[in-house]
Amino acid sequence: MKRVAIVILNWNGASFLKRFLPGVIADSSHLARIIVADNASTDNSVALLISDFPQVEIIKLDRNFGFTGGYNRALAQVDADYFLLLNSDVETSTGWLEPLLNWMDTHPETAACQPKIRSYEHRDLFEHAGACGGFIDTFGYPFCRGRIMNSLEVDKGQYDSIMPVFWATGACMIIRANLFKNEGGFDERFFAHMEEIDLCWRLRKNGHNIVVIPQSTVYHVGGGTLPKKNPRKTFYNFRNNLLMLTKNLSWPILLWIIPIRLLLDGVAGLKFLLDGDAKDTWAVVRAHFSFYKLSMQPSSIRKESLQSSMNKTGIYQGSILFDFYFKRIKSFSSLPIQRFPSQL
Repeated sequence: MKRVAIVILNWNGASFLKRFLPGVIADSSHLARIIVADNASTDNSVALLISDFPQVEIIKLDRNFGFTGGYNRALAQVDADYFLLLNSDVETSTGWLEPLLNWMDTHPETAACQPKIRSYEHRDLFEHAGACGGFIDTFGYPFCRGRIMNSLEVDKGQYDSIMPVFWATGACMIIRANLFKNEGGFDERFFAHMEEIDLCWRLRKNGHNIVVIPQSTVYHVGGGTLPKKNPRKTFYNFRNNLLMLTKNLSWPILLWIIPIRLLLDGVAGLKFLLDGDAKDTWAVVRAHFSFYKLSMQPSSIRKESLQSSMNKTGIYQGSILFDFYFKRIKSFSSLPIQRFPSQL
């Protein structure tokens, strides 16, 4: 039995499946089962899989459960040592899987890892969703090695070292199946966006590492389900980030972090308005009210996983917003290294 299951969650992505699935099969089928979990697509995705890709397994879900619910339901039906979560809009390359699998096999302390993510359209650039490993700042804002805010760096090999990170991208992540299940999978309250950061945070609290393996490279279109500029995406990003913080930080920290975050979110909403993006401003307002409601609801995630101590690897001791907008720092390598104390 193949120990790796590549699971592609699909919703109305027939065009992506037709474009990228042949490469995934050619590059990966010698090592992995390839499964498409369909989130009740209304296009011809399932018919395409049956007619053009008979070697691919299909899991059909009866409605769109989002990224979180879709993967939770699909992976509950898959028996493997490793799950490899792969977006439908990712192009793989020859030999991409071996470095990830080799690392996981030889480093049992690692719960999950990701490859280097480059842009499909601008192939010398890192891609927004993961770049070369995910980090987070004191106030909960995520950024990447190779991508700060909306600034993407050219990949010149400057980040080709393997290193521990705070989070791995959900666009392409290999994770130990037993740990995914032990943690209860993704928190379905998130639906989509930042759920992988929340999962990595919980894994790290239980003493596991998250790593980036730049010797493996894939190319990501990005915005396959929701475009990069979309009020719904704005809503999920703002709401889920606040939800993630309240789940994973202690109350003494939250008492000063949350008021600052609410103020910063208000500034972001005002900037959207001044830029003519009134729908995004309204999305921020709705995100806050939805966060208040969700934070009062119980989570299905095990509480004990949130109480453990955790090292601070991958946490930037400062404000990435301040450094980006006021100090004009646009590259990861320009950030002061002393603010990553656990990585020295």
